[in-house]
Amino acid sequence: MRKMTAAAARRTAVAAQGFGRRRPAVNTRRTVLDVLARTQVLQLDSVSAVVRAHYAPIFARIGAYDRALLDEAAWSDSARRPRQLVEYWAHEAALLPVEDWPLFRWRMAQYRNGRWGSARTVVERNPTLGKDILDVVADVGPSTASEVERHLELDKPKRKGSWWNLSDTKLICEQLFAAGELSVPKRVGFARHYDLTERVVPPEIAAREIPEPDAVRELVLRAATAHGIGTESDLRDYYRLQRSQTLPAIAELVAEGELEPVEVAGWDKPAYLRAGAATPRRIEGAALLCPFDPLVFCRPRIERIFDFHYRIEIYTPEHKRVHGYYVFPFLLDGELVGRVDLRAERAKGRLLVPGAFAEPGHGTAETAAALRDSLREMADWLELDDIVFGERGDLAPLL
Repeated sequence: MRKMTAAAARRTAVAAQGFGRRRPAVNTRRTVLDVLARTQVLQLDSVSAVVRAHYAPIFARIGAYDRALLDEAAWSDSARRPRQLVEYWAHEAALLPVEDWPLFRWRMAQYRNGRWGSARTVVERNPTLGKDILDVVADVGPSTASEVERHLELDKPKRKGSWWNLSDTKLICEQLFAAGELSVPKRVGFARHYDLTERVVPPEIAAREIPEPDAVRELVLRAATAHGIGTESDLRDYYRLQRSQTLPAIAELVAEGELEPVEVAGWDKPAYLRAGAATPRRIEGAALLCPFDPLVFCRPRIERIFDFHYRIEIYTPEHKRVHGYYVFPFLLDGELVGRVDLRAERAKGRLLVPGAFAEPGHGTAETAAALRDSLREMADWLELDDIVFGERGDLAPLL
């Protein structure tokens, strides 16, 4: 079996995600979609402490770009510029290439009764609600759950202050989305507008039937492309697959030469190298990675590859947080050398940096200078004039 050093494996993983490449002189829809060709998915998340999660990974790889380019690719459709991305449950809720939609038919079948047990309770209580929702959407077109609810003339239950207290209508809209009957042609203020999938996904793609084993094999291959190198659990996590699915898929891909088993020094699990994956001699460049960036959203993987222990602390009480509310790992020349807590104060035109922390051995003026440049680049991209540094963390005095 081929052997690799941990450093070579790390460079392979970082390069596969599109880092270390020369940035394009001008960013266009094509350069934005080129990022998707490497990451395969962009995770969606409602937190907007700095910028929505799906925008940040593209900035990390190609620098400042017009976010409207991504919006148009995902949430607009015309004869001249057809939709190229679609929403579905991939790693989590995510944008993915529209041609990948049929690869999740098996998951849609699993979600026929919803992703949560509460959907079944709603269906038992109101068995016609799903059909009623589909009828409304068919008649009026793209609608939010609250708009559908108004058309159905339903009384919305009083909210109890928790974000998961959804109305029955919202719950069944989400069930129909998970089951593939509804899709999302647009978002306004990040709110999903639902429409019939047949009006969102091109008919030739929507009609494509792919058996589950074949679909899983393709998803594992896409995960391997995005990772460059990874363990079985890494490949499984990328699309939230099951071990019973990935093991036969990996065996097939190894037999076909698409994956090569390798032994990585210091890794406690066997690894698989994607055929054709590059292992650069060095990786150069700096990037701020949001918590949902595909390079870091699998926490055990980044701990194995970068020796970087990372946990999102959004739901941790403030007094118990170690690094902060919304913390971006800092990638410099192929290594995670620090992390920085960030917040955008849009009304005041400020990027707040409450805390900045170095990894062991990287609390240097060079790290601080590179981080300062990256923060300035991010502030300019977000049209924020000022950067306000706090005092928390060992990098703060250097910044």
